[in-house]
Amino acid sequence: MEEIDFESDSFEDILAKDSRYDARAYALLMDVIHFLGEGGKHMTSADIMEEFKERALDQYGPLSYMVVTEWGLSRTEDLGEMMFNLVEGHRVRKDENDTPESFAGGYDFREAFKGPYVV
Repeated sequence: MEEIDFESDSFEDILAKDSRYDARAYALLMDVIHFLGEGGKHMTSADIMEEFKERALDQYGPLSYMVVTEWGLSRTEDLGEMMFNLVEGHRVRKDENDTPESFAGGYDFREAFKGPYVV
């Protein structure tokens, strides 16, 4: 398999097959995967969803909801779709228990990304 340079990956091959999500969303998701996967431990969909939310909030603050929706994400199921696009694009591996459905109903995007900033 070809070595992937995660720092400069443009995700062009993935975007050519599925253009619903912005390359910046994939880059953030890959950061999450690298962080959670350190030491070779398996991460759950709940781990991925929570860390994605935390990183988006840390990086974009009150603009988080606008940013993630601009990137094409509106629900946690989108993270599952992106994960499996990354699997098909040979960026990440999955095991037999990993399914896109495991990302269903994780949290409400509006509440997760806007809620912390509502006064």
